[in-house]
Amino acid sequence: MALISKGRIKGLDLKKEFRIRSMKPYSSFASPLAESLADKECFPYDSVPNFPVSTVPGHRGQLVFGLLDGVPVMCMQGRFHYYEGYPICKCAMPIRVMKMVGINYLIATNAAGGLNEKYKVGDIMIIKDHVNFLGFAGVNPLRGPNDERFGPRFPAVSRAYDAKLRAAAMRIGKEMGIGHQIQEGVYTCLGGPSFETVAELAAMKILGIDAVGMSTTYEVIVACHSGMTVFAFSLITNKCVTTYDEEVMPNHEEVIQTGKENEEVLKAFVSRIVQHITQNS
Repeated sequence: MALISKGRIKGLDLKKEFRIRSMKPYSSFASPLAESLADKECFPYDSVPNFPVSTVPGHRGQLVFGLLDGVPVMCMQGRFHYYEGYPICKCAMPIRVMKMVGINYLIATNAAGGLNEKYKVGDIMIIKDHVNFLGFAGVNPLRGPNDERFGPRFPAVSRAYDAKLRAAAMRIGKEMGIGHQIQEGVYTCLGGPSFETVAELAAMKILGIDAVGMSTTYEVIVACHSGMTVFAFSLITNKCVTTYDEEVMPNHEEVIQTGKENEEVLKAFVSRIVQHITQNS
């Protein structure tokens, strides 16, 4: 979800002029939030010039403009992953579209496997930092000629996740009575689509990684490059398989199911965060 100042994207004919304040990239559990928006306008990705198309089950593939408790927002129902075959810069292209229509705040969500042994399925991990393994291999969304319209050649991302919004989210979680579900930790993005091996997870533990997914980091890097304020969290949808004798294997179905089970609390959590941003910006 993102917070912007204009309601018109070049190539789209929006019937209403919104002063959009926030943008939310879609995760496997976020579709109901977009569905609940009032006064909404939907634009399939294939109607947007040069936009990729979502191929992941459960991702509808459209931009949704509307009101979340009276606050104008823009949601992505369907994000793009490196494993779908798109270049990483194409996966992150929607963030630049958001910036071009005036978005200043990005709320990024994802479904992730819990690597931290203290985490439980259904926990919400506020992301305080990330390890971008794709970047280790030179797969960075900013690779190539720099576009000065968005930001500098060498942007700093050491404070990618806004500390004030993280603190506010922790407080909001406690006020909602879900403080026991709120964690704060380090997220990593892998290329996918295969899940992690036991040995890979052991290496990640040494690096201090708490949750593992296949998205978000490249979006956040582009958002930081563009000067956007970022808040992000992971819904822990499964526990990572860290030993060779575990019988239950990771699968996409449990990701979808855990998302459905937590729909209402996540909708309320995000709505409260959006209200906080609106009141304090």
